[in-house]
Amino acid sequence: MIDKLSWISVYPEIVLLIMACVIALADLGVKSPRRTQTYLLSLLTLAIVAALQASYAVGGVTVYGFGNMVVSDPMGNWLKCFATIAVMVTLVYGRPYAADRDMLRGGEMFSLSLFGLLGIFVMISGNNFLVIYLGLELLTLSSYALVALRRDNATATEAAMKYFVLGALASGFLLYGLSMMYGATGSLDVNAVFRAINSGQIKHQVLVFGLVFVVSGLAFKLGVVPFHMWIPDVYQGSPTAVTLLIAGAPKLAAFAICIRLLVEGMLPLAIDWQQMLMVLSVGSLLIGNLAAIAQTNLKRMLAFSTISHMGFVLLGLMSGVVNGDVHYAANAYSSSMFYVITYVLTTLASFGVILLLARDGFESEEISDMAGLNERSPLYAGVMAVCLFSLAGIPPMVGFYAKLAVLQALVASGGVFHIGLAVFAVMMSLIGAFYYLRVIKVMYFDKPLTAGTMSAPFDVRAVLSLNGALLLVLGLLPGGLMALCANAVVQMLGT
Repeated sequence: MIDKLSWISVYPEIVLLIMACVIALADLGVKSPRRTQTYLLSLLTLAIVAALQASYAVGGVTVYGFGNMVVSDPMGNWLKCFATIAVMVTLVYGRPYAADRDMLRGGEMFSLSLFGLLGIFVMISGNNFLVIYLGLELLTLSSYALVALRRDNATATEAAMKYFVLGALASGFLLYGLSMMYGATGSLDVNAVFRAINSGQIKHQVLVFGLVFVVSGLAFKLGVVPFHMWIPDVYQGSPTAVTLLIAGAPKLAAFAICIRLLVEGMLPLAIDWQQMLMVLSVGSLLIGNLAAIAQTNLKRMLAFSTISHMGFVLLGLMSGVVNGDVHYAANAYSSSMFYVITYVLTTLASFGVILLLARDGFESEEISDMAGLNERSPLYAGVMAVCLFSLAGIPPMVGFYAKLAVLQALVASGGVFHIGLAVFAVMMSLIGAFYYLRVIKVMYFDKPLTAGTMSAPFDVRAVLSLNGALLLVLGLLPGGLMALCANAVVQMLGT
């Protein structure tokens, strides 16, 4: 008998699942080539689900359901709320682009996006190895189909194949690692695994062997070096609307499963997995920033910049436990959570401008395509400049405060090694500033390649303006979001 609390813990997921099925069926009767009814119904569904998740998060209650397999806590609820908003914004930005490229012949883009979001929800809520893995597969299978949505486009099909092959390999890594942990601890329950490891009864070598595969699988999902091979190809090859779907909300889910598996399940092994994350973060910061300098394709440049930003997220995750002391954990993990949320917000706006610049039969993907954007549209040039300044970590944008929070968490640990890592991260950020500022120079000082102003639907203009303004407002007043992340992480650690 499933108790009432179990149903309450997954109520938003049930709403999303039912509506995703309803939208897929209702779309069969839609005749509009731009799928207006499907689009509006999808946005309405997402708005309701986001409101539900926000109300759960504000309630601040942690609920375990379905025999401890699912957890609904403030951290998970906030991440799910932000992921829902990210998908909502992506659909607003991506619909004109998708309609021009005949990607809305059926309503697959909307229904697959909703099923992908459901996978994100399951990943974030999972308190059991199998549940987390099922959520991961639901997200990745939806993503593979979305990347290949332009069936007549060879580049998109090639990107989908690369993504599928490498994604299957990474899923195998993660599954093998989880099976090793199950074999060692005798449980699939995250809390039971924590207790078993903490008891000290299990051979350390067996645990570390499984841990290597778990961290490798997680590293692929985050897209950090050396598991980053798919990111530049998939970002560049996918239709830009789908690139944004992959670049945005799934990053929140990847962060959540790192917390669920490594922090909630394997915190007694922190000394081992923190060393692994340190190597991954250093490699990501170095290769991500250096490789981005050489790019002329804007989407590919942003892909390499993503790799470096995920390196920053890992820096926060690896500074939570120092010499067995978990005193710094809340500060470190909340700074990482703040970083990943603000990174997704910035990514939405930057790809939103790239989607706006694309026209029927023309992909605005090269850095040279941004030439003279300020002359054609000061508003969109301003939004893109705010995004690039934020990604570079220049005040008063929110990206500066996000970087500062992670660096402060590193330095607070007091170790010489951690301080050295913070100095290295600052140096890499200086290199990163070069390729962001180069795009701003092209927008403001180069002559436009095409004459004429730019037009966009009202909903796109409104959401993009709000998105750009948020980057500045949160940079000036970051306290509210930082406190939200800190409270959510403290409650997660306390349960």
